[in-house]
Amino acid sequence: MKTVSEFKARDIRVVLTDIDGTLTQSGRLPADSYKSLWQLADAGLQVIPVTGRPAGWCEMIARLWPVHGVVGENGAFFFSLKEKKMERHFLLSGPARKENRHQLKKIRQAVLASVQGSAIASDQFSRLFDLAVDFSEDVPPLPARKIDQIVEIFHQHGAHAKVSNIHVNGWFGDYDKVSTCQTYLKKEFKMTTAQMRKHCIFVGDSPNDEPMFEFFPHSFAVANIKDFLSRLKHKPTYVAKAAEGDGFVEVANRLLVLNAR
Repeated sequence: MKTVSEFKARDIRVVLTDIDGTLTQSGRLPADSYKSLWQLADAGLQVIPVTGRPAGWCEMIARLWPVHGVVGENGAFFFSLKEKKMERHFLLSGPARKENRHQLKKIRQAVLASVQGSAIASDQFSRLFDLAVDFSEDVPPLPARKIDQIVEIFHQHGAHAKVSNIHVNGWFGDYDKVSTCQTYLKKEFKMTTAQMRKHCIFVGDSPNDEPMFEFFPHSFAVANIKDFLSRLKHKPTYVAKAAEGDGFVEVANRLLVLNAR
């Protein structure tokens, strides 16, 4: 893996970024990360958060942050505000969501009964598509073996499961972060696959970002990725010196320098 200072591409048009552990610092969105988002937007770069966070959060982000749109619940949908009107694109129909909620309720019961110390994420009430199990946000951090146990329970029920820095997110449906980002980029920017790989970067921090690290040659991680590197088959191309939001600022500053030339 390379350092951020070794990145030299000058034809980047889109910045895709995770939120928790990437833009945040100790669970909060610091001023420097938010300033970097504005600086990137003002420089003409399109910023798209790609997150496991719920629809309720994503509605606010798409409306209030300096972003082109947002991909949420690990690829279940994307929202984009255009001329003061929110456009919402969902990967699954209403009947499918209803059936999935029934199945996720069974998984919820199984996890809470089997994995002591886990909890349902406090933002679950804002979710439309997935079940988020908290292992370190509002509960004392669980050991890796318990996180793996949560993932296995999802898999036993035929669900997908991805690990972020705070939650295990599980869902039913053939989508993930990278497939929905491809749909977004094709629809909104008319990009081919080759153009996506050339003109976009991604910044992340955890195992649920692995499909993005694999697809985008210009993939970055903040320094806290080191906690998960042993779990990753596909690693980021570049790693920041700094962790969390400070690492994102490091990446953003490199982009801004290159964009100014």
